[in-house]
Amino acid sequence: MSQVKSINGKETMEINIGISAEDRKEIAEGLFRLLADSYMVYLKTHNYHWNVTGKLFHSLHGMFEEQYTELAAAIDEIAERIRSIGYRAPGSFKEFSELTSIEEDTDSPDALEMVRRLAVANETILRTAREVLPACDRADDEATIDLLTERLDVHSKTAWMLRSHLE
Repeated sequence: MSQVKSINGKETMEINIGISAEDRKEIAEGLFRLLADSYMVYLKTHNYHWNVTGKLFHSLHGMFEEQYTELAAAIDEIAERIRSIGYRAPGSFKEFSELTSIEEDTDSPDALEMVRRLAVANETILRTAREVLPACDRADDEATIDLLTERLDVHSKTAWMLRSHLE
């Protein structure tokens, strides 16, 4: 049974979802990084959608739109999972910048360089997602494992499709 406790004079309900506080903290910290990486790739992909030019414009413009639209939904799911295990989801660009391992663009790459950078960024998200899996497995956190499995599938396929443009 959950208990009510007072923190800084404010009553809150203790979380008792079958995952220890220590495991929830470790999982949340991994999800913070996944959220930040996903958000940064969302921004990068949306930027490329707006700014792609050249012979591949039409196909890349559409593909980038599909990718950033999917990422927008994923970002929401990741943030909601963080909240459901009892943590505040990071939500500012400053927080994302401190948590992410995705490089921000400071130039205007050509179409194929955009594709290459997005392939690398999606592979980075794959590695970030994999880093969280052991903690989820130890904690029997099937809901987060399910979320991570979905992200692994999407980003594996996205990276493959992007790499295929470079061959």
